[in-house]
Amino acid sequence: MRKRPGVVCVVLIAAAILLSSPALADSEAWWPQFRWPDGRGVANATSDPPVQFGPQEHVLWAIVIPPGHSSPCICGNRVFLTGFDGERQELQTFCLDRSSGNILWRRVAPATQIEKVHPINSPAAATPTTDGERLYVYFGSCGLLCYDLEGNLQWSVALPIPKVRFGSGTSPIVSGELVILSRDEQNDPYLLAVNRRTGEEIWKRPQPLAAGSALSAFGATSYSTPVVWGQEIVVHRMDEVVAYAQQDGARVWSVSAATNGVSTPVVGDDILFVGAWRNFGEADLRMKLADFATLLAQYDADGDAKINKQEFPGDLAISQRPETGDAFGSKLYLKTFFDLVDGDKDGSIDEGEWKRANALVSGLSKEHGLVAIKSGGRGDATVTNVLWQQTTNVPEVPSPLYYDGRVYMVKDGGVVSCMVAETGRLLYCERLGAAGPYYSSPIGAHGRVYIASSKGVMSILGTGDQLQILAKNDLQEPVFATPAVVENTLYVRTARHMYAFRQ
Repeated sequence: MRKRPGVVCVVLIAAAILLSSPALADSEAWWPQFRWPDGRGVANATSDPPVQFGPQEHVLWAIVIPPGHSSPCICGNRVFLTGFDGERQELQTFCLDRSSGNILWRRVAPATQIEKVHPINSPAAATPTTDGERLYVYFGSCGLLCYDLEGNLQWSVALPIPKVRFGSGTSPIVSGELVILSRDEQNDPYLLAVNRRTGEEIWKRPQPLAAGSALSAFGATSYSTPVVWGQEIVVHRMDEVVAYAQQDGARVWSVSAATNGVSTPVVGDDILFVGAWRNFGEADLRMKLADFATLLAQYDADGDAKINKQEFPGDLAISQRPETGDAFGSKLYLKTFFDLVDGDKDGSIDEGEWKRANALVSGLSKEHGLVAIKSGGRGDATVTNVLWQQTTNVPEVPSPLYYDGRVYMVKDGGVVSCMVAETGRLLYCERLGAAGPYYSSPIGAHGRVYIASSKGVMSILGTGDQLQILAKNDLQEPVFATPAVVENTLYVRTARHMYAFRQ
């Protein structure tokens, strides 16, 4: 392995980057990754985006763009996004003029095959990131691409399509001289660090599934974007939160949690907040399976005291997402895992196999929760470094928001919870009055919290110990991407448009 600079050298180089970056010369015009800074999703203190806005109100500009779930990445007067043109089967990276919304350049990724994704997901899910000199883009369909800010390809790292059940969800990040990417897939999970200037591999750390993980039988993967916490890279993975040393990728500490590893951790000074969610983590998510005698009475058409694949009901659910209506994935059906339950592979399920299936589902029914982890962990830090856990109304996809000494989270149905960051004391848990699934993560700006539902309603809350809804704005299109704020402008990506709202 090639030698790498020590910690002091890395810090000095990073400082030089910050001082020389044209974007950071004007610190207002800087939102360089998913939920900048460090995944917190908090705008510069002087930013003051509008409270009331919509397709016909306070629109600085709007432009039709290819669909995708990536969030805006902003550097100076440029806005970077990715999208997927389904008709042309093209994955695109494009750059917009931040003042006018005009497209400055567009580049097509060299993908020979498009990654298969969940119907709600997109092949253009990863948010680009920039260091002020270059733009780094990831597509599960082809790998990492690096452009200069004029759209000229600088280097690329070709990667095979990962085996991820619902398609890629992670985004790359920049840390010092490194571009970090989590490839937490079924066959070969690893954390990758490459040189930001050349794309040369600096280190590659295998990420095996947590020991004793109840989800190992399901070929589990995770979707979270890493965050930088001091000199550590933290990844929210299936059944654990893990910190790796930035210098060489060595595993520093881990915290066990009942989680699918979807949302991105949030750095809050000396505390890290992680929304650990599992399909079976709360009582309202779980669905009880019938006993085998009842199953036979209902579905054993040929009377052989077994249930074959043709007889097995397609609507037998083992968990649900109760606030998502008829959205795809609102229930998890056991028939999807028929071959897993059929232990002897004879094409039928007998009573013993059914009992084992029940035991497996019961084993997955562990309490999940928003976890607060203090810094300084070493080894297994589950007991020593977990400060508190909020176990109810936990969101599956939206990351938590740490803002003004409080932690906010929003789950499907528009249920928002607010806790004291240091202690976890629940201040309130109430409905916003904006129903439906939630995928976009909340952000904070000018003492307000901005929360978008997938149905396109963005609720604006005041910070404080009680729920205060300042506005609810209907954007009239679904919203999956997380907004960004630069100066006094709010940048929102809907299903078909990119909007810039300004008072």
